[in-house]
Amino acid sequence: MIKLLEKLGQNPQRSLTLFLSGLGLFVIGLLFVGLGYFYHHLWQVIGMVILSIACLISAWGYLGMFANRWLNIIYRTRPINKQ
Repeated sequence: MIKLLEKLGQNPQRSLTLFLSGLGLFVIGLLFVGLGYFYHHLWQVIGMVILSIACLISAWGYLGMFANRWLNIIYRTRPINKQ
């Protein structure tokens, strides 16, 4: 479990970049859905595809940030072995 957390949370700056990229794509997807509401319905389909991709990218970035924070908490609360 610790190895998986280390792998996911090894680069929090990259995870933040992924999360913000997904957030930007989410806004673009919402704009396409709104455009499809007033014009042709195919704009909404494109918007929904973009929204689903944006949610996946944002979730992956958030998972990396969460893993990094959780790993920091685990390492901070772990007792130090004095030998």
